[in-house]
Amino acid sequence: MTQTIAPRVRILVLLFLAVTGALLAGAAPASAHAALTGSDPRQGTVVDKAPAQVSLTFSEPVAVSDDALRVLDPKGERVDKGDPAGTSGTTYTVQLLGGLPDGTYTVTYQVVSADSHPVAGAFTFSVGAPSETSVEASAQSPDDGLIGSLYGTGRYLSYAGFAVMVGGAAFVLACWRPGSGVRAVQRLVVSGWLTLTASTLALLLLRGSYTSSGKIGDVFDLTLLSEVLQTKTGAALVSRLLLLAAAALFIAVLFGSAQYQRNDEEKRDLSFGLAIGGTVVAAGLAASWAMSEHASQGIQPGLAMPVDVVHLLAVAAWLGGLTALLVALYRAPADTAVDTAAVQRFSRLAFGSVVALVVTGIYQSWRQLGSWSAFTDTRYGQLLLVKIGLVVAMVGIAYASRRWTARLAEPGAPVTLREEQKETAAAMSATGGGAGQESAGATGTGKAGAGTETAAAASASVSAASADTDTDTDTDTDTEREKPAAVTGPAEVRSEESEAGAKAGGDSARAAQLARQRAAVATARQKRLRDADPNRFGLRRSVLAEAGTAVVLLAITTVLTQTEPGRTEQEAERAASSSSAPSSPSASSAQGTGAVTLNMPFDTGGKDGKGVVTIDLDPARVGGNDMHVYVERTDGKAFDVPELKVALTLSTKDIGPLPVVPDRLATGHLSASGVQIPMAGDWTVEVTVRTSDIDQVTVSKNAQIG
Repeated sequence: MTQTIAPRVRILVLLFLAVTGALLAGAAPASAHAALTGSDPRQGTVVDKAPAQVSLTFSEPVAVSDDALRVLDPKGERVDKGDPAGTSGTTYTVQLLGGLPDGTYTVTYQVVSADSHPVAGAFTFSVGAPSETSVEASAQSPDDGLIGSLYGTGRYLSYAGFAVMVGGAAFVLACWRPGSGVRAVQRLVVSGWLTLTASTLALLLLRGSYTSSGKIGDVFDLTLLSEVLQTKTGAALVSRLLLLAAAALFIAVLFGSAQYQRNDEEKRDLSFGLAIGGTVVAAGLAASWAMSEHASQGIQPGLAMPVDVVHLLAVAAWLGGLTALLVALYRAPADTAVDTAAVQRFSRLAFGSVVALVVTGIYQSWRQLGSWSAFTDTRYGQLLLVKIGLVVAMVGIAYASRRWTARLAEPGAPVTLREEQKETAAAMSATGGGAGQESAGATGTGKAGAGTETAAAASASVSAASADTDTDTDTDTDTEREKPAAVTGPAEVRSEESEAGAKAGGDSARAAQLARQRAAVATARQKRLRDADPNRFGLRRSVLAEAGTAVVLLAITTVLTQTEPGRTEQEAERAASSSSAPSSPSASSAQGTGAVTLNMPFDTGGKDGKGVVTIDLDPARVGGNDMHVYVERTDGKAFDVPELKVALTLSTKDIGPLPVVPDRLATGHLSASGVQIPMAGDWTVEVTVRTSDIDQVTVSKNAQIG
């Protein structure tokens, strides 16, 4: 049984790495937690004369750096001057150079939302008339590359380290005090502390590059690091490091106390002090997340942050305690095996944690989603549904664990083993006298009991050694009696005494060695009997299943923290829709109701690459137009493609292509407002659809506009 411990632990680690890699590599780039809701000039508009400034309005306050807002001319040269400035709560402006010529200009922005996530994007407007431009009207967020992957991995490891450290310490302190002396449990909690400390340092170094250039060479840029330290996220990371120093002291006292004997009153006082201090430190660590991420922004932040702290502590107590229980079941020594009472105490602790998770989770779901439709229409809601399903699965597995716990036999030396040891000792005592004379010579050659069973050999050898000592003493006495008194001199007496002392010392060392062997055999037999308990075996399997599910659950939770909340996404969509109302108050969002409707089948050539793109352009006249794009599969269901771009070209007048990047409103539905058509004619509408990282196709159709 014990030989299967290492493979199972390795399997769990491989599962951890596989799930982390799949979620971090396969997930879409982290969505912005602040959305662009308006601009002046608006996206795609054509203005008569060059504006003096460009203004951008976001759904929430953002942090802007010196290069956060840039305006590029058709050749890609910058035409903005000065640093961006905030004119009102969520609106930011940048001044432009004077005397700008006609043409298409590109506005790019890269800011940091109030909940610490980078936000990047781009759009175009034209002065006089649209023109060709060498600038691609898109911006890559720094969290899309290597730095983003490293930062996401660091976030995952920080959550995992926090859960293991806090949950493991809580398990020892509240459920299994003897566990403070178990080396495997000590290593688990210390590894959690090391993981959290290392990941926090890594996040602090990566933060500057993550929110700006996205280059690996800027990780050790001291200028960027000093800027990070002045932000809310930087202050939270530094506070976390300071609290980890206090956590190290707590861990040292928790595990160091196992080496000293104390009376019951001293143990109670120590446990009470550790509980108070540990709770304060753990709450402070949880607050370092709550004060810098989702809970600190949006509605009711004063209530949301304490709720988030309770939520994180409940997660740590449940998942971290479960990990400690798993280690205790597999790696604890036989003489300090986790007992039924400890498992039952953890069961009650886990139940309380689940209740806290449900209550706080309901509030957080309402706060982050705001409507039932957000569960299915937003990425955040879909991930939240997966998380809820995993929690339900873990609760079901935990119910099975409770059943095994109820039937778990008390650990320790089984009664059958103690009785067998007593019978063996009694048998050896009964036969010791007769065997003593025969074993004396055998022990002198060091080969007594060589062919017997290990446990019996250990017992017999100890008895033989005792008998050997008695026989040698008797023999020495007989020899002395046979020798004449006159022959026995002082030198001979000293020689015989030295030989007797050396023989006694050898017998003592051999007896101690055999006693250690006997204890090892007894411990091994005790482990075998303990592991043979089917109830304990069933509990191990169910806890291992819980831990595997917890790994996936923690990965989903990490991705959720990097995803735009459903409420924010829907509010940004409504704001964008309302901002387009003046240009087309009667515009309809229903498919097929535009003044011009184009249906274009496509096939990217890859798996699941076929579908139909429908474009509605309303009112399809010179000036501002509303464009709605619908993407469907061949079976008529909405198709959520990773990327879609539209370009308008009037070949007869050598105008275009005019790029249009519609915004996602819902699954398979994208929209762009204020699409400018500079003159009437037979326009070519090109749509580029990407269905995977490598599968892409461009389809086109002509339409008479104006």
